[in-house]
Amino acid sequence: MSDHEEHDDEPTRDETRIRTSEVASLVIEVPGAEILEIPAILPVLPVRDVVVYPGVTMPLAIGRKRSLAALGEAGQNGYLLVVSQRNPLTENPGLEDLYEVGTIVRVLRIIDARRAGQQALVVGLARAAMTRTVAWEPTLRVQVQPLVESDHESPTLEATWRRVVMLAQRIVELREDMPDEWKAFIQGIPTPGILADLVASNIALSPRQKIELLEEPDPETRLALVESHLEKEVTIAETQRSLTDEAGSETDPKRRERMLRQRMREIQNEIGETDAGAREVDELREKLDALELPEEAELLADRELRRLSSLPQHAPDRHLIRTYLDWMVDLPWNTLTDDDLDLHQAREILDADHHGLAQVKDRILEFLSVRKLAPDAQAPILCFVGPPGVGKTSLGRSIARCMGRNFTRASLGGVRDEAEIRGHRRTYVGSMPGRILQSLKRAGSKNPVFLLDEIDKVGSDYRGDPSSALLEVLDPEQNHAFSDHYIEAPFDLSRVLFISTANTLSTIPPALLDRMEVIELSGYTEREKLVIAQEFLVPRQLEAHGLEAGQVSVSKEALDKVVVEYTREAGVRNLERNIATLMRKCARRISEDREAIISVDPDFVSESLGAPPHLSEVAEQTTMPGVAVGLAVTAHGGDILFIEAAGNRGGKGIRLRLTGQLGDVMRESAEAALSWVRAHAEHLGLEDDALAPGEIHLHVPAGAVPKDGPSAGVALVTALVSLLSNRTAKSNVAMTGEISLRGRVLPVGGIKGKLLAATRAGIDTVVIPKRNEKDLVEVPDEVKESLGIHLVETIDEALALTLGATSSAATPTTPTTPTSA
Repeated sequence: MSDHEEHDDEPTRDETRIRTSEVASLVIEVPGAEILEIPAILPVLPVRDVVVYPGVTMPLAIGRKRSLAALGEAGQNGYLLVVSQRNPLTENPGLEDLYEVGTIVRVLRIIDARRAGQQALVVGLARAAMTRTVAWEPTLRVQVQPLVESDHESPTLEATWRRVVMLAQRIVELREDMPDEWKAFIQGIPTPGILADLVASNIALSPRQKIELLEEPDPETRLALVESHLEKEVTIAETQRSLTDEAGSETDPKRRERMLRQRMREIQNEIGETDAGAREVDELREKLDALELPEEAELLADRELRRLSSLPQHAPDRHLIRTYLDWMVDLPWNTLTDDDLDLHQAREILDADHHGLAQVKDRILEFLSVRKLAPDAQAPILCFVGPPGVGKTSLGRSIARCMGRNFTRASLGGVRDEAEIRGHRRTYVGSMPGRILQSLKRAGSKNPVFLLDEIDKVGSDYRGDPSSALLEVLDPEQNHAFSDHYIEAPFDLSRVLFISTANTLSTIPPALLDRMEVIELSGYTEREKLVIAQEFLVPRQLEAHGLEAGQVSVSKEALDKVVVEYTREAGVRNLERNIATLMRKCARRISEDREAIISVDPDFVSESLGAPPHLSEVAEQTTMPGVAVGLAVTAHGGDILFIEAAGNRGGKGIRLRLTGQLGDVMRESAEAALSWVRAHAEHLGLEDDALAPGEIHLHVPAGAVPKDGPSAGVALVTALVSLLSNRTAKSNVAMTGEISLRGRVLPVGGIKGKLLAATRAGIDTVVIPKRNEKDLVEVPDEVKESLGIHLVETIDEALALTLGATSSAATPTTPTTPTSA
């Protein structure tokens, strides 16, 4: 930067000369124009990523308060110092935020913008440096010092000048957006300095490169810099032209259309006549073109775009079409994530997220191993079946983490309308895509892990059957072209990894169940619950309640008391609720006394949670004849149930009465049990009056809960024989098994869940069918060690284990009222 000096020599005709006539003003002589007297102190107009060169006319958009004040102070035909910001994000730049060199400009015209701010048309006059600050408010005003350009001539300057003219004319030839008249204009530019500035303002340069050219006062040096930039531009232009020539007549018409639309927008922006509706259509077109839609989806999108562009801005249908196109843009048509199948890391993730579930984890790792070896193979659709709270949904999240995929979930509980799956047709008000595509939009990728939660609770009514729509979603032969009623274009679901969850298989339609591979999660043992509480639930609840481990300590005995006496479930949700209650009690005490350190022991549990809601089932049992303990499986896991029998004399023949909301299968099992007992009365040692005419009433408590299935057959026989023989069934023995009229004990399902329920209820002996011995492999060792498991093949073997001695408390001929167990 050179200091300003007065020059008495006459300025040449081929450059602008600046001199200081006095301290308060500058005099600029412009060739072919009047002499301009400019104040030496000028308001500063900061600009972002824009450089105005001397001799160049440029529009500037002005919206900031201080910038508007500077423009207002200068006024039309006034003068400003335009200076570029170092950081374009700075909203209120100070002197240190601006480059030292700017351009003195004259304001040719001021135009009020349509929305906010103003636009100014300015012409650059001379380079100038800021020497000192004069004022800060209402705008920055500085004293300026013009930069003096040298006017020497040399052979090197002449050669560079000719080279720049040749390169600039070559660019004009290569670029279609530049008219041929520019070649003659470039040839007629009188000085190298003006040539350098005009060329620099019309080629693509970075902000730093533009500033470098502005700060250079020597025309020869500036022209050399422009020459190097032009050589790069020529190379790029020649490459683009060669690619266009190779395409020839096969050039994509859509590409040409996009280019023409882009030029149209630039022209409209330049003259301030942009149309909001047209701009909206162009933005949507650019987004859709970038998606590379499938052919059918692309045709639909183009049709809707044409409709949108033809409608007035406030047409009623415009927002409907815009919503549809927004959905087309937002769907992940081609967005894929890369799988990261590290089996060692997957094992660590599964162990960190879930305790136990060894067999389930092994199956998941086997599934991931196959995906690693055969990425393109059709993956099975896993269905996790088990009671609430055992970790089905969180297993889906863990699988997504193991694979490095996005995770999304759709809850199907209570869904009764087919449109919830396939979407609503656009003829309806408020229509939108179904849950499948909505979830994929949230996932943001075409291949997420997709959890279909509570698939067993899908209903149906007059609006359709959602489970039938799910057949297409889950069928690998069909889901590559899934059709949503709203989008109306096929969407590829073949890369989505579907996982479903259910509490029971009985309500899932057979055709839908056939498409899934079932993995059962029966529940946790008390020891597993204790470990889960220590390692997962207590730390999570401490964090959720703002507590630290040093403030609250929870003993193992306290957790054991909560598990045994305050929860009776297959999962751990109620266990976590009770732990949360304990943490709230601790949080209150610590809030009252910040220095308190609380130890949660069994007494603290009793005080905080009150009386235990669950007592030992064995303690509740009766010693009267006619009561047997059965085992069952429900949607909430395994459970024990009591079969009660009572007799009433009178009437003709033996009549059987069944209560307790029993299903048809269980009713038939009771009839088969009575038939077997009557047929084997002599073998069982029953008295003649035991089968005298009268009514036998079989009742299963918890009458509000529907019950069905054949697995209570052994318990029904035991209750009948106990009543009729006046022998008490053993209260510590639970049983399960289907019976036949030949006296065989047939296999049943849910053995693991039933044995877990027996352990929770305090049973120490169970009787199961011999043919269920294979299912004991799935039962945890601690459960098998705590139970005496007897395998039977016939009813006689079962009765020998389940019936005790003759009772004197009641007689079979003097029936009592039904006994609650």
